[in-house]
Amino acid sequence: MRMISLRSLLVTVALISQSAMAQVQPPAVPANASSAPQVLASAAVPSSAPRAPERLDRVKDLATFAGVRSNQLVGYGIVVGLNKTGDGNVAATLQSLQSMVQRFGQTITDINSLNAANSAAVMVTADLPAFSKPGQRIDVTVSALGKATSLKGGVLLMTQLVGADNETYAMAQGNLSVGGLGVEAKDGSKVSVNIPTVGRIPGGASVERIVANPFDTMPAMMINLNTADFSTATRLTQAINKVMGEGTASAMDAATVRVMAPSNTDQRVAFMSAIEDIKVSQAPPPARVIVNSRTGTIVIGEGVHVTPAAVSHGSLTVNIKEMQKVTQPNGAIIAQGGVVAPGGQPVTTQDSQITVDQQPAHTFLFAPGAELSSIVDAMNAVGASPADLVAILEALKQAGSLHAELIVI
Repeated sequence: MRMISLRSLLVTVALISQSAMAQVQPPAVPANASSAPQVLASAAVPSSAPRAPERLDRVKDLATFAGVRSNQLVGYGIVVGLNKTGDGNVAATLQSLQSMVQRFGQTITDINSLNAANSAAVMVTADLPAFSKPGQRIDVTVSALGKATSLKGGVLLMTQLVGADNETYAMAQGNLSVGGLGVEAKDGSKVSVNIPTVGRIPGGASVERIVANPFDTMPAMMINLNTADFSTATRLTQAINKVMGEGTASAMDAATVRVMAPSNTDQRVAFMSAIEDIKVSQAPPPARVIVNSRTGTIVIGEGVHVTPAAVSHGSLTVNIKEMQKVTQPNGAIIAQGGVVAPGGQPVTTQDSQITVDQQPAHTFLFAPGAELSSIVDAMNAVGASPADLVAILEALKQAGSLHAELIVI
């Protein structure tokens, strides 16, 4: 990067600051400022530059309708037909097998006479979609509960799936589809691919009961945004009123928009269908920097910028190597058959070696109005590691130069 005079640098910074405040086309930059850092040139964007078209999203992609939701179901069942990969002598599985065979007229008094090597106790889960009717099929997930090492080749016996109210809403049964593989040798060695203790049955449960839904009885429909935002809620309200008529929608808060819907069910379905297809310009999210401290992943969102700041960051590595030296004193009496009288006790001494490796510190400057690309380019230019980036961002936030919310997860 070529050096420039102090006067040309101040002139360039002043022009950029005026452009950022007035949001108009900046005046011409002096010719002697052509060698200014690229970050300064990228901060000012001429108004004549073509703008990207505004992105419009459908309402169905931005929000959900209150009352139109799925419900979670869960059940306890038994998987049979395993190839000696079941629970074995797990008490819960043996009791379940005893209860099952007794339902078919078989009496087993000694539970220890059973063997669950080919059976496994499982938990069955499913999501019941909104407006599901009796007879429709839904997918279920089957997960091992005991010592089973694999559910491959198993068959789930009839299992009741209940809701939060302990009422039965579906019945599950069928052959499991397991994507994992587990093999164990007699010497104890094991090989496992993916997760063999979890399987899935596509369409493995039939709906038996309707879940009450207030869709056709609510006087007004509530549209809940997936991400609460006052600007997006306002834009959604304006878009609905523009298409359906003034007064149709009103914003309740940052997450909910109230929509007056027809009372007739048929008309309400058509009305909500039209609402779903309305396109809205979603408001830009707040400027955020997300840091995952465990993996070193850093995500810098749109709108993140910094005020003038100089950053110097180096690397200091201290290595400490500990060793022990054992010295045997002289003076042992040795006869033909071996040692008769040993010498003095062995002496142990500590040997420590400390080395310090300090890499040269790199210094870079964030100019006024530096945006996302400038921040990334500057940090990459000095070869900053993920840990370095986290330290730099935290320091910028503490200094008040980082104009964004810093979130560490």
